[in-house]
Amino acid sequence: MTRTLVLGGTRSGKSRYAENLLPADAEVRYAATARRHPSDPDWDARIETHRARRPAGWTTVEDPDLVAEIARGGVLLVDDLATWLTGILDDVGAWDARPVPPSVGEAVDALVRAVAEAPGELVIVSAEVGLGVVPETRSGRLFRDELGAANAALAAVCDEVLLLVAGLPVRLR
Repeated sequence: MTRTLVLGGTRSGKSRYAENLLPADAEVRYAATARRHPSDPDWDARIETHRARRPAGWTTVEDPDLVAEIARGGVLLVDDLATWLTGILDDVGAWDARPVPPSVGEAVDALVRAVAEAPGELVIVSAEVGLGVVPETRSGRLFRDELGAANAALAAVCDEVLLLVAGLPVRLR
């Protein structure tokens, strides 16, 4: 089966492009990794915008166990790795921990193994963070470094890797 990684910056069109890779009438599970925050109506509105444009027949799994979802097989779209990693960093208190807790790397390694062994068609969306400025804060640098490393590890095991720039796909592999 095909494993596709779709990278891009903010508002690059990466999510919409990834969604369009899959037929609207297919049995797709949509692993939505963004966690809802009741105190942040803007964030919830962004989640609802994504939800509203998905085909009605797709099944959405919010805040999923990605390794388990990938192992189930079938057609899976993961949107996106950046919010998944944010949840991992939140859960282990990595923002203030020095050094980064080993469980962060372990979670990423488990995800990469699952992707490498994926029994079904898989499309993963992730933010490309390697093209910007060096973040001013430690938490910004931590996020950039951890996501950049995760993206590179996933790109190594994916069959196709695309970068969306201004809505246009550039095939990297």
